[in-house]
Amino acid sequence: MKYLDEFSNPELAKRLLDSIHEIATRRWAIMEVCGGQTHTIIRHGIDQLLPDEVEMIHGPGCPVCVTPLEIIDKALAIAAMPGVIFCSFGDMLRVPGSSQDLFRIKSAGGDVRVVYSPLDALTLARENPDKQVVFFGIGFETTAPANAMTVYQAKRLGIGNFSLLVSHVLVPPAIAAIMESPECRVQGFLAAGHVCSVMGTAEYPMLAEKYRVPIVVTGFEPLDILAGIRRTVMQLEAGSHVVENAYPRAVTDQGNEPARAMLRDVFEVTDRTWRGIGMIPRSGWRLSEAYRDFDAEARFNVAGMHTDESSLCRSGEVLQGLIKPHECAAFGKECTPRNPLGATMVSSEGACAAYYLYRRLELTAVSHV
Repeated sequence: MKYLDEFSNPELAKRLLDSIHEIATRRWAIMEVCGGQTHTIIRHGIDQLLPDEVEMIHGPGCPVCVTPLEIIDKALAIAAMPGVIFCSFGDMLRVPGSSQDLFRIKSAGGDVRVVYSPLDALTLARENPDKQVVFFGIGFETTAPANAMTVYQAKRLGIGNFSLLVSHVLVPPAIAAIMESPECRVQGFLAAGHVCSVMGTAEYPMLAEKYRVPIVVTGFEPLDILAGIRRTVMQLEAGSHVVENAYPRAVTDQGNEPARAMLRDVFEVTDRTWRGIGMIPRSGWRLSEAYRDFDAEARFNVAGMHTDESSLCRSGEVLQGLIKPHECAAFGKECTPRNPLGATMVSSEGACAAYYLYRRLELTAVSHV
């Protein structure tokens, strides 16, 4: 199939791998920011086909994984309230809060619904004027425009029984936070192509220059990943640190200007807590003053809730690239997809879920025998 088979061509993949083997002369650590890229790398065994000199570090680019525990608990509290229809994408329903998840709220009688677009939630609000309809708006810059448009439409149409529980985060501040960590080993980045398709690449050159790291915007198919790795290794070997766009079929320097204009109108930048990592200054969005009436945290008075992470779960270190998932003592034991301790095990883009799904624990154990 077009855009699937052609970007999974094994002959072309071998050529790219051979080229990476030829050009890598020193040890390099490269972080793929996006969880979708992580799953492609693990599923296809790309990290095991690379030369020993090239190590892939899994980054914090899974939107479900970085949604903080306190936001999950706020969602659970709102969803359990009478008269509320709580709407979410399906990948959030099994993400654990402090003591339960949205599935358990639903089984206890809460009106929790899976939708395929935030506009579906707005339709529900119009159809149920006697209910409060809340949409759980999480994610990076990729999902934010649709959520912004939904709030914009709610205000324009005067739909007052709709609100948004916001937990949007931004990639560039996360890259800066990773690079400023004293334990950082990252020497280059594969940037998330879908984020850049919305936001463009203008925010990345200053990061590449400040931290002297190459940043290559990359897609999600096997050949996309290998081409991005090859370009990054070439820069590292040459001592270069610039931004390259290896995903031109989807990304332009300017990004999607109408989407960016909508984001500027509906949201404003704020400090944001990342699950397992902590607070990163100016790393998220909240509703701007003009749309503050649609803020679910304020509407349902849950803004003051605070929670503590599991002491067993090391997902924060996984998200920062400090450890691989199997290096957590709870991995595959106390923490499994059926009984996850952290979102990195339950999310479809989580690094722990990728290692568990593709049996990487067994492969790793065999390699150390």
